[in-house]
Amino acid sequence: MANTTHANGGVYLREVRPSDSPTLNRICLLTGDAGKSAEPLHTFGELIGLVYAEPYAHLPTAFGFVMVDPLKDDAVVGYILGTYDTRTFEQHASDEWFPRVRAKYTYPPETNAGATDADKRYITILYNPSPAPQAAIDFSPAHLHIDILPGYQRQGWGRTLTARAVQYLRDERGLKKLWLGLDPRNDAAKRFYERLGFHDLPGAPVGTMGLEFGGV
Repeated sequence: MANTTHANGGVYLREVRPSDSPTLNRICLLTGDAGKSAEPLHTFGELIGLVYAEPYAHLPTAFGFVMVDPLKDDAVVGYILGTYDTRTFEQHASDEWFPRVRAKYTYPPETNAGATDADKRYITILYNPSPAPQAAIDFSPAHLHIDILPGYQRQGWGRTLTARAVQYLRDERGLKKLWLGLDPRNDAAKRFYERLGFHDLPGAPVGTMGLEFGGV
């Protein structure tokens, strides 16, 4: 998969690498509260990224593309991460990823000194991950997450990342649809996805949106 250049300051896309893990985790935290930084909500700031970012750089059936800024020492400044087979990804996460990363946290979550309510929620996920809603799987086996640092938002990157993921899923995996879940409080994100053609999925939890490939 070739790099994709962009006219804005030389930022470009490349495939995600396992070595990107710490940066993916950090970006996830800095955008994790309905688009704002989730740092004030956590004592253990790595937790949100251990669930929603890092596994996509390591597990089978996952894929991802990252934004790289060559003017900042090739720093990763945003990403789109996903899987073309959610159920298989969930199994690998349960068998391989969560047992390893939860080892430093105890269960029940209240036994971790200083844990906030947000920390407790994610520790619970590490020990008892919930499967994706069946209504979403019935729509498509593929799902994704997008996060972009604030300084790079509202510059067309969300559309560029989505288009790259669609190209991969369509051309290399033969899929025609994908879905994602967003925080229902994030009205700006919902409006953005609606402009791209996403729509609410009937029967799925609030914030679950699907896209049929077409004019992205």
